[in-house]
Amino acid sequence: VQLQASGGGLVQAGGSLRLSCAASGRTFSTYAMGWFRQAPGKEREFVAAIKWSAGSTYYADSVKGRFTISRDNATNTVYLQMNSLKPEDTANYYCAADRAAGLRLRLGITPKEYDYWGQGTQVTVSS
Repeated sequence: VQLQASGGGLVQAGGSLRLSCAASGRTFSTYAMGWFRQAPGKEREFVAAIKWSAGSTYYADSVKGRFTISRDNATNTVYLQMNSLKPEDTANYYCAADRAAGLRLRLGITPKEYDYWGQGTQVTVSS
């Protein structure tokens, strides 16, 4: 499984960015996909997740109402639309895949629940 994240950049507070995660290497219909972020000196934290087949989603409270996770079955791509960005959203953003999602009652929200990781894409929000 390969995950390729892209779309990060520098944006002013209140602006928007859309991150993409291109997934390849297998069929992902039984997987869940997640976005995490990590700021310097901080632990990696959950941002959002989506179950590939059902499209069900879950968000961290800090991004609820501002970020939207979605997936495109045709291109095996997961997106994170980020609106109303704040300086505290500044971090390296990672996409990840959970191969055991079909066995869970809920979407994974901790890094150890995810098996595959892409490289990070940096998001910097200036005040």
